[in-house]
Amino acid sequence: MVVAQNRFLLLPVCILAFTFPGCTESAETESELPEAMAHCVYRNIFSNLEECREYRGVNWTMLTGEDDCNGQQESVFAEGSCPYTESLGYCLMGGGSQDFYHIVFPGADERACESSEMGCELFGGGQFVPSAICEDLADNLDTDGIGSGGSVFQPGELTCREPMTGQASGNSENGEVCTWATIGGCTEEGRKFIDYAECSAVLTQRPYAPVPPSGFKTPEDDPLLASPTFLEEVDWAKRQAESCGCVCCHTDSVAPQGASNWDTEAEGIWTDTFTLNGLAIMAGWIDSTSLGAHDAADNNGFDRTRTGIPTTDIERMVAFFEGELGRRGAVESDYADTPPTGGPVHTQMVYEPSACENGEGVLPDGTIDWSGGAARYVYVLESGSANPSTPPNLDLPDGVLWRLDVSYTDDGISDGFVYGEAPSGATQTFPLTGAPTALEDGKEYYLYVLRDIAIPITRCLFTYSQGETADNGSGGEDSVNELSPWNDACGADSDCASPTDFCVKMPGAETGYCSIHCSATSVCQQASASPEGWTCNAVACDVEAYTWCGPESEIEESGGFLSICE
Repeated sequence: MVVAQNRFLLLPVCILAFTFPGCTESAETESELPEAMAHCVYRNIFSNLEECREYRGVNWTMLTGEDDCNGQQESVFAEGSCPYTESLGYCLMGGGSQDFYHIVFPGADERACESSEMGCELFGGGQFVPSAICEDLADNLDTDGIGSGGSVFQPGELTCREPMTGQASGNSENGEVCTWATIGGCTEEGRKFIDYAECSAVLTQRPYAPVPPSGFKTPEDDPLLASPTFLEEVDWAKRQAESCGCVCCHTDSVAPQGASNWDTEAEGIWTDTFTLNGLAIMAGWIDSTSLGAHDAADNNGFDRTRTGIPTTDIERMVAFFEGELGRRGAVESDYADTPPTGGPVHTQMVYEPSACENGEGVLPDGTIDWSGGAARYVYVLESGSANPSTPPNLDLPDGVLWRLDVSYTDDGISDGFVYGEAPSGATQTFPLTGAPTALEDGKEYYLYVLRDIAIPITRCLFTYSQGETADNGSGGEDSVNELSPWNDACGADSDCASPTDFCVKMPGAETGYCSIHCSATSVCQQASASPEGWTCNAVACDVEAYTWCGPESEIEESGGFLSICE
C-alpha cells in the first residue's frame, strides 16, 4: 500500500507527530483520554455479535484506522465515536501504548455483562470498563490473564524427561518419556500428563474459563454403581484423559481456577459432569476435526481422529461414551443435524474466500499488502487450497507456497515486505529452506493472514501481475516510467536515486515509495514526477518536511487529513 510517512495525532494539542513535548505520553484516566478519531462497526467473527472499535491512541490516523477496519468482518468505517446511545461498556485494548483503542459493546441487557467482560479480558486480553448498566456486575469474573486471555498462542514443544521415581523406563531414547505439551498431546499410556509436561503453553491454545458441570447425577441406587465392569471402564477412560493435555482445563486440581465443565476428579462417576453434547463429541457423534490432532505414531499411540479426547483404543472409547449417552436416553440420530464443534475454528475451515479489496495481495513489485493490522502468520497459497487452521495437523494444508511465523515472544509484523523475503521479526517456516515457488503472471493466488492462531484478518484471492510499477490512478500508458526512480520501493531516504530524495511510507511500514518534498503541485510537474498526475500532498503545506509528491488518490483515502498544495 502506498501511503504517506507522516502521522496525524488525534489529540487537539498535538497537530503533528514529530516528537513534540507532551505528545508521547499515554492517557491514564478517562478524563484525559483523547476523543475517538474514527470508529469501525463490525461483526465479531467469534460471537457473531456487532461491536465497534474506537481509534483513540495518538498513533492512529484515518489511513491506519481504515486499514485496521478493513480487516474486520462486515465492517463500516467512519469518523468520530461509535454511534450508540447505550452500551454495556468498552474493552480497553493496548492500554498504555500509542495505538490503544476501545471495543464498545452495544446494548442494554445486563445479562450480557459477564460475557462481555469475559470476551474482553479472558479471550481478548484487554481491560473491561463497564457502563452504568454493568458497573455492579463487573469484576465477578476473575480472569487474571489466564488461558487465552490475551496470551499469544504458544506452539507446544516436545519435552523428554526421565521417568518419575519408581516408574518404568520410557519408550524413547535413553529410557526417557517424551510428551507434546499441547492440548491434544499425550504422555505414555499409564502415566500422567502433568508429570511430564507443563500446562502453561496448553492454556494459550484454547479459551479457558471455569464452567460448572452438568446437572446430571447417576442415581445412588443405579445397578451400574455395583458393576465392576462398568466401574473399570469409567476408571480406564479417566486414566486415558489424565494422560493427555485435556487435564490442563478439565481436572479441578490442575486447571487454574477449577475444571471447565467436565472434571476427571469429580466425585462419583466423573463422566456425569459432561453435558449431552460433550458426551456426543467424545463418542464422535459430533465431529471435532477442526480442533486438530497429533498423529498417533507421534503421540505415544493416542489417536483423536474419531473421539473428542485422544485414546489408545478408539473402539473401546467410542463404546464407553456411547454407553454414557445411552443411559441418558440419547441416540446417535439425535445428532444427525448437529454441526461440527469448534465454533469459529470450524467456520474458518469451511470459509470461502472472495476477491481481495483495498489493494490487498502481492503487488507487481512483489510487495505483500493486507488490511487489519499486525500479523503473526502469513500465508500465500495456491487458489483452491484449504484454509490454514489448527495446529498441529491443519495449519499447513496442501497448496501452501510460502508461510511466515512470528514467535509468540515478539510483536507481530506489518505488511510492506516482499514475497520470498522474510522481514525482521519473522521466520520462514515453509518451505523450510530456499526460496518459495515464484508467482506466475496472470495466475490467481490466496492470501491468508492471521493476527494469531484462529484470528484471521485477511483471507482473499488476488491475481498476480508482473507489471513493474502500479498505475496509482492516472490510468494512461504514460503513467509508468520504468527508467525513473519516482515511485521506486524504498526503506529509507538514502534508497531514493536523484532526483528523488524522500521515502514516503506509512508509520511502522518497512517500505514506501520514492518522491520529493514540494510547496505546490507545479513543483511536482516541473520535476517530472512519475506517474503523471501526481499532486503535492501535505499534512501542512507551510511545512516543507510534511509535504511530498504523490498520487491524488491519497487525499480522499486520508479522510480529510491531507490536502493538496496548489
